[in-house]
Amino acid sequence: MPQPSRLDDPVYASVAWARYWRLMRGMGKFTLLCIAIACAILFYLHGFVSIHMYIATAGGVALALMLMAGLMGLVFLSSESGHDESIDDPVSRSVDPNE
Repeated sequence: MPQPSRLDDPVYASVAWARYWRLMRGMGKFTLLCIAIACAILFYLHGFVSIHMYIATAGGVALALMLMAGLMGLVFLSSESGHDESIDDPVSRSVDPNE
């Protein structure tokens, strides 16, 4: 029988999700800074090549950093809330720990 997760409690869930979105806002600001630095380095090394190059650079940096932040934020949320421990894992009961 699976154990209840702390995310089932609405009060705790609102605090946990607020923490997650605060992390995402902070990473959004950090991403904007990284985009500015990447575009500045690109301009310093190659001058103004094409607007499409800068748009692609900004999109690639933003996608990579925000995807990483979102997935790692969900890992932290799941781990801190005990959601990982609340699953029913029939495999772990049948595995001998001495193997």
